[in-house]
Amino acid sequence: MVKLSVVVPFYNVQTYAPDALRSLRANARDDFEFLLVDDCSTDETPELLNRAERDLPGAVLLRHEHNGGLATARNTGLDAARGEYVTFLDGDDWYAPGYLTQLVDAVSSLGCDFVRTDHVRCDGRTRSVQRVPHGRRGEPVSPRSAILPADRSTSVDYAFAWAGVYHRRLLDRGLLHFTDGLRTAEDRPWIWRLHREADSFAVLGLLGIFYRRGISSSLTRIGDVRQLDFIRAFDQILEETARDADASSLLPKAVRTYCAIISHHLGSAAEPNRFEPAVARQLRAMSAAALRRMPQDVLTEALNSMDVQRAGRLRRLRRGLPGVAA
Repeated sequence: MVKLSVVVPFYNVQTYAPDALRSLRANARDDFEFLLVDDCSTDETPELLNRAERDLPGAVLLRHEHNGGLATARNTGLDAARGEYVTFLDGDDWYAPGYLTQLVDAVSSLGCDFVRTDHVRCDGRTRSVQRVPHGRRGEPVSPRSAILPADRSTSVDYAFAWAGVYHRRLLDRGLLHFTDGLRTAEDRPWIWRLHREADSFAVLGLLGIFYRRGISSSLTRIGDVRQLDFIRAFDQILEETARDADASSLLPKAVRTYCAIISHHLGSAAEPNRFEPAVARQLRAMSAAALRRMPQDVLTEALNSMDVQRAGRLRRLRRGLPGVAA
């Protein structure tokens, strides 16, 4: 039986894919499979993956005829996964040698639905440890209990699918697939759903995944219309959370987080050349519409709890006043 399936999407990452593939080799085991999803790359990435299919133990190459984005590529890998456990790696990141064995041993001993881990953020030559915002370590708890409080960073704000490992029963329950076609913020509704619907999770201070930031090809660095998918992602969070039995307690967290993300993007829109002008205008219009869709009493409470700069920016947008990107 396959113990672990690792889903690894690739799209035009010829510069970084060799690091990812070398790290998979340094973690290979007879009972591990590596699902390499080529999301219709147009550079040298397909050739690198062809070689990996031949040379990397456990490699399974899956190809898209059309580029579908990260969420869709991950879903392709999930559909093919055979492992008792599932995890993710992005094609421009990498693992420390032996990390996956440590991860599987940890989740097996804990017996919970999923585990979340810390990670190392890499900005050029700078390395920094990023911690899961959850105090209790190595102890299975209810994921639902880790969503709140609304005014502090919690586990649902640590929305990195690759920073953890997930039991197959979650896949069988339909909890591991991503919203098809989301180009950004795809991890957000996914992590909220896991925390609302899974039965148990634990947090580990296990370091072994390296997250590369600041590369020019990353979607977070490109100010085109794909960035606006965060609105679709957070609309989904609000819609699903509103149907939850604990909606009255959970919605303030969802609304406040949505507001913080909107304010962040509006602030970015004021930076020179951050967004294409048409995209900046669309961002403001879509953000204003999003504020109108929120439960207005919950929105008012959220704005009252935020700092003056962010709350002021959102209040001006809410009232339809100019200067919301200031």
